Amino acid sequence: MKHLAINNGRVPQKQAEIDTLRQTPQAPASVQLLTISEEEAGQRIDNFLLRICKGVPKSHIYRVLRSGEVRVNKGRIDQLYRLQIGDVVRLPPIRMAEKTVQHVPGAEFVILFEDNYLLVVDKPAGVAVHGGSGVSYGVIEQLRASRPDAKFLELVHRLDRDTSGVLLLAKKRSALVNLHEQMRDGVTDKRYLTLVYGDWKNARQHIKLPLHKYNTPEGERRVRVQADGMASHTVFSLKKKYEQFALLEAELKTGRTHQIRVHLSASGFAIAGDDKYGDFSLNRALLKPAEGRGAFKRMFLHAHQITFIHPETKLAMTLNSVLPPECVTFLASLSGIKI
Repeated sequence: MKHLAINNGRVPQKQAEIDTLRQTPQAPASVQLLTISEEEAGQRIDNFLLRICKGVPKSHIYRVLRSGEVRVNKGRIDQLYRLQIGDVVRLPPIRMAEKTVQHVPGAEFVILFEDNYLLVVDKPAGVAVHGGSGVSYGVIEQLRASRPDAKFLELVHRLDRDTSGVLLLAKKRSALVNLHEQMRDGVTDKRYLTLVYGDWKNARQHIKLPLHKYNTPEGERRVRVQADGMASHTVFSLKKKYEQFALLEAELKTGRTHQIRVHLSASGFAIAGDDKYGDFSLNRALLKPAEGRGAFKRMFLHAHQITFIHPETKLAMTLNSVLPPECVTFLASLSGIKI
């Protein structure tokens, strides 16, 4: 436990003054020299500083970079410099906000694959992939808490909170960079299973609608089809038709936020249980069983398959996640099958 020292016979400060000091951003006592590890190599110096200097405004980070106070191997660098293994970064005294300690319960999830480079888990519906926007913590924070010795663990991609299925994480920065390159180059193949309400006609259908992100007055993130939005492309394949529903496989050609949900909604097909872009009266009705179907209490969107090139072995990998039991049970009820 830390104690306030009484120097030269002076009495301690008043409690209010002490509390004020504790809330004041702190500064390192002197220049720090940081050696770049394998996990940290490959990232830009500005992104590295933004990550380690939590609570420091971006403007201040870029100011010390421009001033030359940050050095690498005793030399000046610009903000685009990419760090290499063994680089020694000189970090000047920078005022940093004190860390707020938050308890995150450690958790493990069903593991679909793991080695020294990758961790692939089966994410359940209703769990966010990371904290933020009113969520204290998500999959990534819980995995880090359950693996305190892990030097590096980052999300390769994201899934909506109410989407279940395959979630890919990197255990080395080199793997993260490689997999992001694969996604940008269209090498990665991500497929989802979804159930829509309506009379779906085509065995295979391409939907190409530009998408624009915006925030609602309440601050929630939303996406809509808009002419000047980002080009977006989804291919839907019909897996099975039911009397009022259709089971589809969605193949992402681009990876925009809420892409599948908005493409379907804009085309007149609501995903069962989608509380943002779906049919709200349908969702309310699905909460209770009715003639010809059971009850359903989540969004029917499941990331069931991902294909990519392993960043180290260079071998093609395909990983699958089976439909969760509640989705299987609901489909069985549509077919008149009792489980």
